[in-house]
Amino acid sequence: MSNILIADTLAQDGIDALTAHHDVEVRTGLSEDELVEAVATVSALIVRSQTRVTARVIEAAPKLEVIGRAGVGVDNIDLDAATDRGVIVVNAPLANTVSAAEHAFGLMLAVARNIPQATASLRAGEWERSRYQGVELAGRTLGIVGLGRVGSEVATRAQAFAMRVIAYDPFVSTERASGLGIELVKLDALLADSDFVTLHTTLYEETRGLINAGQLKRMKPGARIINTARGELVEEQALYEAVEAGTVAGAAVDVFSEEPAVGNILTTSDRIVATPHLAASTAEAQARAATAVADQVLDVLAGRPARFAVNAPLVDAETMGVIGPYIDAAEIAASIACQLTPGAIESARIEYAGEIANYEVSPLRAAVVVGMLARISEEKLTIVNAERFAEQHGIRIDERSGRARDPYANLIVVHVFGPGGETKVAATHTPQGVQVVAIDEYEGVDIEPSAAPYALVIENLDRPGMIGRVGTALGGWGVNITYMSVAAPGSGGHALMVIGLNRALTGDELSEIKDSGDIFNAQLVDLGGSHPKGSQLEDGTDGD
Repeated sequence: MSNILIADTLAQDGIDALTAHHDVEVRTGLSEDELVEAVATVSALIVRSQTRVTARVIEAAPKLEVIGRAGVGVDNIDLDAATDRGVIVVNAPLANTVSAAEHAFGLMLAVARNIPQATASLRAGEWERSRYQGVELAGRTLGIVGLGRVGSEVATRAQAFAMRVIAYDPFVSTERASGLGIELVKLDALLADSDFVTLHTTLYEETRGLINAGQLKRMKPGARIINTARGELVEEQALYEAVEAGTVAGAAVDVFSEEPAVGNILTTSDRIVATPHLAASTAEAQARAATAVADQVLDVLAGRPARFAVNAPLVDAETMGVIGPYIDAAEIAASIACQLTPGAIESARIEYAGEIANYEVSPLRAAVVVGMLARISEEKLTIVNAERFAEQHGIRIDERSGRARDPYANLIVVHVFGPGGETKVAATHTPQGVQVVAIDEYEGVDIEPSAAPYALVIENLDRPGMIGRVGTALGGWGVNITYMSVAAPGSGGHALMVIGLNRALTGDELSEIKDSGDIFNAQLVDLGGSHPKGSQLEDGTDGD
C-alpha cells in the first residue's frame, strides 16, 4: 500500500476509491511549508485549484510517482519540475465539460437580461422594470474564442437558442467547425461581428491578455463578453473601463487573474455579473473529476497507463491498444542491449517491425530510453522524463520501420552503439508476456524476463559438454537454473546459451565461468529491475 495525500476538498466517491487500496490522508488548506513536510513519504498527491504544487514541494517528495489534478487546468502545478523528476501529472479534462458550458450559458442569459441586478433591486424594495430591460439571444451572433470541448458544448446550446455561431480557434480545422455548423473567422472579425463573445481557450503566453484595451475597442457596439476560462485571458482594468464607459454593454466573469478575487475591480461594477469560479462547481462535475483522477492515480501506482497523463507522450486509445503490449518489450530489449554493451552508450537505433510500425510509436521510443538509462541514472527515470535524460546524456536515437518478420507479428529491435561496437536485441510480446528472441547474430534465443530475475548470457565454442560444464558449476554454488535456451550456432563455430538464474552471480563466480575454457564471453543480465512498474502513458485529448 502507498501513502496518498489529498490536499484539497475532493468528492467522497474519489476518496472511497483510493482508500479501498491505499493509505489516504486528507489535509486541506496547507501552506507551502506545511505541504513540503506532508509530502515526505507520499507516492501520490491530489489537488484541485487551491493548492500550488511548486518545484520545492516536488523536490521534497522522493517517493512521489503521480500528481492528480481533480479538474482540467494544471496551472497550479510546476509541470517542468514534475517532468524532470519523472512524476506523472494527470487531470480530469472531461469531468466538468457540461458544467462549464452550462455555467457560461447561464452567465450569458444573466448578462443579457440583467438578472442579478434586477434581483438585487427588487430585494432592496425597488420596482424598476424599465431600468433592467434586456436583449434576446435569438437572432444574435455568438462569437466563441476556443472551440474545444466546452466551446463546442456552448455552441450546441446557442444553436438551440436560435443564435448564429462563429468561432476563432487557430488549432481547429474548417472541416470540424463546419461539422458543428460553425463558421471559423479571425479574432478581429469575431469581435467586430459578435453580439456576445465567450472565452473558452487555454492560457499560455500567446493568449495572456488576449482581450485587451485595443481588442475591446474593436467589439461591436452593445456587445457583451463572458469569461469562464482563465482570468488572465482578459486585461481586467481595461474590461472594467470599457464596461463603465459603455464601449462594452456588459460582462459576466467567473474567473480572475488572482483568486480569491474579493475586492477585484470587476466585482465593483453594476454592469458586470461576477461569480466566484463556479463553472465546475456542480455535484456531478466534482464526482466525475474525483473518480477520474482517483482511477488514474490507482492505475499509475499499479504500473498501468494513465488515461490523461498531461506530461507523458499522448496517443489515442486505438493506438495504445495495438502498441501497448510492446512497451515492456521495448524497455527490456533496450535494458539487455545496454547491459551487454561495454562502455558508455553513444547512440541507438530502434526498428519497429510489423503492424506496430503503422502507428504512433513515441511511447515505444520513450520506453527504449527508460530501458537504456534507468540503470545508470542516479535520478528516478520514467517514461515521463526519458527524452530529457537522453538529450542530457547526448544519446542520439534513430528510428526505422519495416514489415513483420516471421514468425513474429510484431518485433522491437534495439541496436545500441558504444566504443566497443554494436549490440542488438530483439523482443516481442506473447500471451505469456515479453519474450526476447534474438541477441546480435543469434536467432532463436528464448528469454522470458518474468521467469527469472537474472540471465547468464554465454558465448562459447559450439562443442559437446559446454552446457553440462556450466550447469555443474552453477549447481555447486547453489544457484537454481529456471530455464536454459541455446541459440543456433553463429559464425566461426560460436554458439550462445542463455540461462535463467534465481540470483546474481558474484564477481568470482562469473570470472570462474569465463576462465573455464572455450568460453569467449559471459555476462550477467539483470532482468528484474528493467521494468519494475511498467510504462506510464496512454491517450489524451485537447482541453479547455
